Amino acid sequence: MSDRCLVELFHGQGAHMDPIACVEDVSAQLASRRVEAYPHSIAQIVSHVNYWMNYDLRRISGEHPPYPAHAIESWPHQVSVTQNEWQNGIQQCVRLIERCIAVASSGTKNLQRHVPATHPSHESHSSSVEAVLWQILVHNSYHIGQVALIRRCVGAWPPQRGSDTW
Repeated sequence: MSDRCLVELFHGQGAHMDPIACVEDVSAQLASRRVEAYPHSIAQIVSHVNYWMNYDLRRISGEHPPYPAHAIESWPHQVSVTQNEWQNGIQQCVRLIERCIAVASSGTKNLQRHVPATHPSHESHSSSVEAVLWQILVHNSYHIGQVALIRRCVGAWPPQRGSDTW
């Protein structure tokens, strides 16, 4: 697939929801709310998405961030956020997505560049910049789907910018 396709999907075109449109109109109060039988708030989901985008962008840039020993390390313990904390989380998400788009637009040679594994279980398969970007995109899409579901459960769907409501 082309880098154009990656860029479009990071923006939320096609079957993917625009991640920023999905969270930008959420209040800190709603972002802090947990629905019954679901372990995370919207704020925690966005923080988790930000964690992994930052992690993988660091890998792409040549850094070797330590891989978390346990999955829970990529999830914040804090459920509730203040309005300021929430806005900072959204702005971090915007900046990270913009960085992903910049990398996706950086040309075929860069997209095919090798990205070393940071965990022994990942060393058996190689990764290119493009493969890491696709992993980020799919991970984001999965979790933004969770945000959309939480919003639907609490009657806060669709976002102000609109979306499919089926």
